Amino acid sequence: MSVQGPQHAGGTAAAQNLDYRVAHLQDRLASGDLGELGVRIEVRGDAVLVTGTVPSTPCRTEVLRLVADELAGHPVHCDIVVTETSSPDHAEELA
Repeated sequence: MSVQGPQHAGGTAAAQNLDYRVAHLQDRLASGDLGELGVRIEVRGDAVLVTGTVPSTPCRTEVLRLVADELAGHPVHCDIVVTETSSPDHAEELA
């Protein structure tokens, strides 16, 4: 039987903690009031990349708030796009 310290095949304890926090955040996004499955969260070194599309600006704001709460202390890069669902304000001209 071997005893391993904070670093083993899965990486450092800090990296494992970040992976755990990201997984917890993904669960919160998917199962919460938002039910948001269009957001992808990836660990990139010590930073986290959040990408995807959401249906509204309030939804984007809520996702960013949850990300800030869950991943406090880690650098986070967000690239979340809001899909435009309003009707066009002018007629489309066809050639």
